[in-house]
Amino acid sequence: MRILLAIIVLGASLWGGYWFVGSRGIEAEFSRWFDARRADGWVAETGTLGVHGFPNRFDTVFTDLALADPRTGLAWEAPRFQINALSYRPNHVIAVWPERQLIATPQEKFLIESSDMRASLVFAPDSALAPRRVTLTAEFLRVTPLARTGETTALSALTLAAERLEGTEYRLGLRAEGLTLAAPWRARLDPENRLPRQISGARADLTVTFDKPWDRSAVERARPQPTRIKVALADGRWGDLHLQAAGTVEVDAQGYPVGEITLKARNWREIVTLMRVAGVLPESLVGSVESGLGMMARLAGNPETLDIPLGFGSGRVWLGPVPLGPAPVLRLR
Repeated sequence: MRILLAIIVLGASLWGGYWFVGSRGIEAEFSRWFDARRADGWVAETGTLGVHGFPNRFDTVFTDLALADPRTGLAWEAPRFQINALSYRPNHVIAVWPERQLIATPQEKFLIESSDMRASLVFAPDSALAPRRVTLTAEFLRVTPLARTGETTALSALTLAAERLEGTEYRLGLRAEGLTLAAPWRARLDPENRLPRQISGARADLTVTFDKPWDRSAVERARPQPTRIKVALADGRWGDLHLQAAGTVEVDAQGYPVGEITLKARNWREIVTLMRVAGVLPESLVGSVESGLGMMARLAGNPETLDIPLGFGSGRVWLGPVPLGPAPVLRLR
């Protein structure tokens, strides 16, 4: 019995020592990281930094956190941020965000409000800290530009998942529910209020290839940039409108997509109407566009459902034969 008791006491002492050394190591590593960012010209400040959770957890808590990268103009402020990990599995962490935080870009500053926003991250067991799997969820999310407080965009639920496949290829999944667009976007897309206030649901399954892996250098130096995007399925519903998309585009050195995404649109005439009232489609082209698209739908067998390519090339976007305007630039700051 004495031997068993001695073994238990020794084991508990060793485990306690491991936790103490590990917690001090985590604090020291984060302190070095903040010092390195400041040496690079960042704003990198935290009010307090502490590790809690003895004996089975390493829960790292930051208060009054402020980070700003001068090269990109991106900044983040949070009154509290927490990174939790089991002490026997330190490469799997849970990040927990506060209910209110601020994100700034070179153009604007945004208030982010959320409920139970957290992410599960599994890292490769090395110093590069490259995520193998990431899942981010929020039960509620609201984004408000501080200079324009009446222009809020909100979601009732969000799930974003990412998994590294091979090399620099990542599979991404998105599910958003109850999307309420900011007033300017709604006025632009639906100026006659023909559709419900909320977009009921959207989901996407993508595979994206980047020019380098996502690891700690993506925060410290430069973000990986997409070079190829394969859309297995994107699906969205807004009232009677139902849009689906699939296809592949390459991304050129300037960030412009090149390729084709096939759209399947149910109740497609409503989309033409929205394009007309939003000014995307000139009145002079409405009749000919409706006739041409109607013929394509009838030839496909269902006059209410349309399969049509969304083409990208030379910095432009085309919906079938209809020019829509400049293509988006797919560059991450």
